[in-house]
Amino acid sequence: MAVGNFDGVHRGHAALAKRLTSRAREAGGPAVVLTFDPHPIQLLRPESAQPPLTTMERRAELLGVFGVDVVIAYPTDAALLALSPEAFFETIVVNAIGAAAMVEGPNFFFGKDRAGDVTLLKKLCETRGMTLEVLTPHMEGEQMASSSRVRRAIEQGDLELAASLLTAPYRITGKVITGDRRGRTIGFPTANLSDIETLLPKPGVYAAQARAAGGVFPSAVNIGSRPTFGDAKISVEAHLIGFSGDLYGEQVDLDLVTRLREIQPFGTIEDLKSQLAIDVAHAKEAVLNRESRGPLAQL
Repeated sequence: MAVGNFDGVHRGHAALAKRLTSRAREAGGPAVVLTFDPHPIQLLRPESAQPPLTTMERRAELLGVFGVDVVIAYPTDAALLALSPEAFFETIVVNAIGAAAMVEGPNFFFGKDRAGDVTLLKKLCETRGMTLEVLTPHMEGEQMASSSRVRRAIEQGDLELAASLLTAPYRITGKVITGDRRGRTIGFPTANLSDIETLLPKPGVYAAQARAAGGVFPSAVNIGSRPTFGDAKISVEAHLIGFSGDLYGEQVDLDLVTRLREIQPFGTIEDLKSQLAIDVAHAKEAVLNRESRGPLAQL
């Protein structure tokens, strides 16, 4: 088994998952990842908590690509966070899961106040006749791959950098709700998404691949306000290129490809329509160019 948050499932997580799976196959047992829901920081320092990079369901999907058999989303509560490293090991790893061996990264910490590290974990495993393999850091460029690097890239709207660190395009998922239908009246109907649990990128207009009940479509996505109409509320609206129909109440996944431009006000509706036509053309081109380097719509 491996224990960790695995948020985003970046390339460092992929390396660990591959080794975990290999060891599990050698041992003849399942490859198990134990993660936590919610993230411990939401209980320990709720004022510092940020939206995750992946939903738990998406995390399990992505880890499954690398052969992980089981993802356990362990419920985080005060009792769990109060466990000493030794108590965490005995209660969770040994008694609850029954692990036979472990694989972890070098910066793994566990137990109350993150007091346990891989050195202590190795000693605890040895007392139970278990093996622990600690992987070397996975580097992307001159820095170690990390969820915080991915987060910074997304917050800056740099989807290309995020993609180079992740194992799949960065995805946001939401449910289509009724909007003001303004886009329909100017020839660019949009799906207005709500209930998005994950981190939104820097406001702007983005190219994305949309996955909906009707299929897969290149899309132009507005994330942020709508200053032309005096609307300062942050919203996510996706124009699915080539789609016609009704998506109200449906789930839509947006795999973000690149940031096309800043959000800006337009003096007239005609000016806005002209820019939207350009955005749609650029979004379609960006998605096609990205797909030419390999399948964009993974899973």
